[in-house]
Amino acid sequence: MDKYGLIGYPLVHSFSQNYFNAKFENERINARYINFEIPSIDDLAEVLARNPELKGLNVTRPYKEKVIPFLDSISPEAKSIGAVNVIRVSRKGSKTILKGFNSDVIGFTKSIEPMLESCHKKAMILGTGGASKAVDYGLKSLGLETMFVSRFNRPGTVRYDNITPEMMKEYNVIVNCTPCGMYPHTDECPNLPYEAIDEHNILYDLLYNPDFTLFMEKGAERGATIKNGLEMLLLQAFASWEFWHG
Repeated sequence: MDKYGLIGYPLVHSFSQNYFNAKFENERINARYINFEIPSIDDLAEVLARNPELKGLNVTRPYKEKVIPFLDSISPEAKSIGAVNVIRVSRKGSKTILKGFNSDVIGFTKSIEPMLESCHKKAMILGTGGASKAVDYGLKSLGLETMFVSRFNRPGTVRYDNITPEMMKEYNVIVNCTPCGMYPHTDECPNLPYEAIDEHNILYDLLYNPDFTLFMEKGAERGATIKNGLEMLLLQAFASWEFWHG
C-alpha cells in the first residue's frame, strides 16, 4: 500500500489527512495518508526510513523553509519563493530522492484572483513565514505591490503598531498568514486599525479553523469582502496530487 503524509509540529487539525483518505476511499486507491508530527525537522530521516512505501509528503509550519536543505532538488517556483510544502518521494535502488514543490502559490493565486478589482493595487501581508512568501509571490504575479507586516523589527517589514488607517486604505488587500485567531484561540485577531476598513478592502485569512475568524468578522462588519483558506487548501490538494504523480 502506498503512503502519503504530512510533516509539521504541532498537527492539531489536518485538512490534508481527512481530504486524502476520503479521496483514496472514494476512488478505490490503495493508499493511506498519515500525519507525522515531528518535533524537529531532523526527524524527517526517520520518517522516510520507517515508511519505505512513502510516495509524497505535504509540509506545514514550521518546516516549509527548514526542509529545503534535506531535498535533492527543488522546483524553480519553490526556489523563488524560498519555501516548500510538497515533496515527491522516489527511490532508485537504496537511495531516496526528494524533490520539493510549492502548491501554496497555486492555491492562493487561483482563490484570490476572482476577488480582485481595479481598485486593488496594493496588499498587506501579515506574517513572514513560508506561507507569506508564497502569498507575496502570488500577489506580485497578479500585479499587486506588497508589504509585509511583523511583530518584530525586520528588514523590509512594517510593525503592527506602525500600521495607520491611511495604510489600511492604501494597502486594501489584507492577507493573514499567521496562526493568530486559529482554534482554540478564536478570540484573537491581528492587531490592526480595523475602523479604517470599508467596502474597498479584501480581508483574506489563510486559516480555515474556525471558518469565520475574528479577523474576517471585523472586516465583514465594515463592508469588506472576506474569505477563508478552505478553497485555497482544496486547490493546494489538487496541485499536491499532480506534483506527486507528475
